[in-house]
Amino acid sequence: MQALTKTDFHFPAQTDVYHGKVRDVYSLADGRLVMVATDRISAFDVILPEGIPAKGQVLNQIAARFLDATADICPNWKLASPDPMVTVGRRCEGFPLEMIVRGYLCGSAWRAYKSGVREICGVPLPEGMRENERFPQPIITPTTKAELGLHDEDISKAEILRRGLATPEQYAQLERYALALFQRGTEVAARRGLILVDTKYEFGLVGKDIYLMDEIHTPDSSRYFYAEGYEERFAAGLPQRQLSKEFVREWLMENGFQGREGQQVPTMTPEIVESISQRYIELYEHLTGERFEMHDDENLEARIEKNVTEYLG
Repeated sequence: MQALTKTDFHFPAQTDVYHGKVRDVYSLADGRLVMVATDRISAFDVILPEGIPAKGQVLNQIAARFLDATADICPNWKLASPDPMVTVGRRCEGFPLEMIVRGYLCGSAWRAYKSGVREICGVPLPEGMRENERFPQPIITPTTKAELGLHDEDISKAEILRRGLATPEQYAQLERYALALFQRGTEVAARRGLILVDTKYEFGLVGKDIYLMDEIHTPDSSRYFYAEGYEERFAAGLPQRQLSKEFVREWLMENGFQGREGQQVPTMTPEIVESISQRYIELYEHLTGERFEMHDDENLEARIEKNVTEYLG
């Protein structure tokens, strides 16, 4: 299978392009954006050297489904998905924040907790918690939205307001939207035998209205556990079976890489690349209940350009 790792499109009325860690975003003169979900993969804010076949399609199609399924909660940027790897939507003036919602203590939060930290982003954490334990209620731990190559940083509500990154009214709405979206994602995951552990949301303004941007509830932005066996594994202190990008981070850490200066990304063998691709496909099928249909055209760029140009025309 092919992997699309870079693009160079010239769509009608295109004014600009931004190449992010994973997505390439093309701006149009009428205020719309064409967002291409490439097969690039990043971890520890570093773009890894190998693309992951099917990843972009999985991310785009899951995000499109959840954007449609949550439009009653919060308006969002999506207008159409003219290609399996593309979403066209409204341009939003983004808040420089990622609203991270955590239902369970794991990942970076657990690593901090294990080292003695008892407060994240101004949110106090209970004593005596164990790895992968459920919080009494979901917590919001925002981060700043870093520029490419820089690390996101934890930030508290008080600091967000002090810096003027959102008004008190806007931030209150961001919290309400984030918790309601997390609840909906939790319900959908539960119907599919999964637990939505944590996720991130990005929001922006269209005029004075707050819109949900970017992706939602994908394996790049979210962590899922299998519900079956969760309690037994937790009681026994065993690692949870999970579907997320965390296994990529764990593989990198096992091979001496955490994105720190001077560290080298370990070699990504074809076997590693294939295993990551299959994890993404597995999550798609679990979340949707449908078999993943790979659009493995001989020339992905030609297909995307044709589909998007026809839609815009």
